[in-house]
Amino acid sequence: MTRLTSIRPEAATGAAAEVFAKIKKAVGKVPNAYVTVGSHSPEALSAALAFDAAVAASTLGKSDIEVIKLVVSEYAGCDYCVAAHTLMGKLAGLSAEQTKQARSGAATGDAKRDALVTYVRTLVGTRGTVPAEAVEAIRAAGYTERQVIEINLAIASITFTNLVNRVNDTVIDFPAVA
Repeated sequence: MTRLTSIRPEAATGAAAEVFAKIKKAVGKVPNAYVTVGSHSPEALSAALAFDAAVAASTLGKSDIEVIKLVVSEYAGCDYCVAAHTLMGKLAGLSAEQTKQARSGAATGDAKRDALVTYVRTLVGTRGTVPAEAVEAIRAAGYTERQVIEINLAIASITFTNLVNRVNDTVIDFPAVA
C-alpha cells in the first residue's frame, strides 16, 4: 500500500491534468510513479520529464540509458524502477539476460557495456571523489567526456524517481521482474 496520497489522473485539474494528459498521449497511460509525483507537484513531474527528455536527447544509445537506469535502480533497491526499466530495456533491444546482467553487475562479454556498468556502480556505490581509474576506464572503453557527463545526468534523473518510489512504496504497474 502506498504511503503518499494521489489523485486519479482523470480527476486531475490544472497543471496536473495538463501534464497527465501529455503523458497519457505519449505512452497510453500515466504510470503510478508519475501519478504520485504529479498529484503533489506537477512542477516536479514536469521537471523530471524535462530531465528525462535531456537524457533521451543525449549521445548515449537507448540501451545504454536503460542499462544505467537498471544499475542505479537495482543498487538503490527501487523495485518499481527495476520493473519499469526492465521493460524499457527490452524495448531498447536488451535481452532478459542482459537486463539481469546489468542489474547484478555480471560480465556480459561486451567490454564497453561492462565498463559502463562498472562505472555506474562505482559512482553510485562510493562517496567522495571518484577514483581517477574509474574515469580513465570509462573513457578507455570508448565513452567520450561528453558521454561521461550524460551518464551522470542519466544517474541523476533516475535517482529522483528511485527516491520517490522508495518513499511511497509505489504499486508496480509494469510486468514483474524475476
